[in-house]
Amino acid sequence: MHTKKLTSLILAIAVITMVSCNNTSNSKQNSAADENISGEEVAELSTAPMVPRPLTRTHATKVIVNLTVIERVMKLADSTDYMFWTFGGSVPGNFIRVREGDLVEINLTNAPQNKLAHSIDLHAVNGPGGGAEVSNVAPGQTSKFHFRALNPGLFVYHCATAPVPMHISNGMYGLILVEPRKGLPKVDREYYLMQGEFYTKESFGFKGMQEFDEQKGIKEQPEYVVFNGSVNANAGKNALPAKVGETIRLFVGNGGPNLVSSFHVIGEIFDKVYLEGGDATSSNMGTTLIPSGGAAIVEMKINVPGVYNIVDHSIFRTFNKGCLAQIKATGDADTTIFGRN
Repeated sequence: MHTKKLTSLILAIAVITMVSCNNTSNSKQNSAADENISGEEVAELSTAPMVPRPLTRTHATKVIVNLTVIERVMKLADSTDYMFWTFGGSVPGNFIRVREGDLVEINLTNAPQNKLAHSIDLHAVNGPGGGAEVSNVAPGQTSKFHFRALNPGLFVYHCATAPVPMHISNGMYGLILVEPRKGLPKVDREYYLMQGEFYTKESFGFKGMQEFDEQKGIKEQPEYVVFNGSVNANAGKNALPAKVGETIRLFVGNGGPNLVSSFHVIGEIFDKVYLEGGDATSSNMGTTLIPSGGAAIVEMKINVPGVYNIVDHSIFRTFNKGCLAQIKATGDADTTIFGRN
C-alpha cells in the first residue's frame, strides 16, 4: 500500500516538473515571439576567423541576411586544390550574428556561374526543414524566407539539397549566433573556427586537383580533417593573435558531416564552455565534445605568452589529416605560472 502511494507521489511530482519545464520553455519562446519588431538592418557578416561586432541594441529588429552561394576552386592544402561549394565564397560560410527575438530574413542567391541548386537549413530556425525546402534555389536565382529567432545560442547552418552529405562535405556549412537579449559578457577577442572533413579520391598531401569520393564519405574515412576549410588556415603565419591577460572567446562549429570533435587547446583550460552552444555552461574544462552539426562557445584567459595549438584530440586527425589551428600570444612572461627550472 505504502509502495503504491509512494509511486503515485513520484509520478505526480514528475508530471508537475515536466509541465513546469514546458511552461518555462514555452513562456521564453512566447515572450521572444511577442516582442515588438522595431526598424530593420542589414546583417554584418564575417569570414572566418573573424566575427561580426557584438550587438549593442536593446530591441528586436528585422535583420536582412544576404548570402551568396559560390562554387569555386580553392586551396585544400598548399599544393592541393579542390572544388568547394560555399556560402559567401569561403569555408566555413559567413558568420551570422542576430539577437533573440529578431525577425530574420534570409536572401539566398545562387551565383549564375554555379552548376547546381543549393539551399540552407539553419539549426536556429523553428520551422520545417530549417528553411531548406523554401530556400532551394537554382543558379542565377534568389530565394527569400524569414524566421523568428526564438532561442538564443550558437547554431550550425548547412546546405540541405540532395545529396545532402555531398553538399556538406564540399564545404557548405557555417554558424549563426543568436545572442541572448542581454548579450554575452564582454571579452577582449572573439574568433570563429569550424571543423570539417573532406573525402578525396587521392590520399592526404596529393598534389594537384582533388575530387570528392562518395564511398569514403559513406565509410566515414576522410583524408582531410581541418579547421576553416584548409590545412593551416589559421596556423603558422595565419595563427590567431592574442595578448597575455586577454580573455579569448572562440565560436566553434563542427560541420561534419560525420565525425565528433574532441576540441582542445593545448596548454589552456577553458574557463567557461557553453555546452553545445546552448544555455548550459561548465567551468574548468580541458576538452569538450562537439557533435557533427553542433557547436560550442569556449572562453579562456591567456596567462603566458607563446603558441597554443588548437586540435581535435582524436589526435591522428591533427598529426595526419591537418586538424590544427593556433593562437599566438605575445606579452610578458610570468614564471610564477609557468617557466623552465
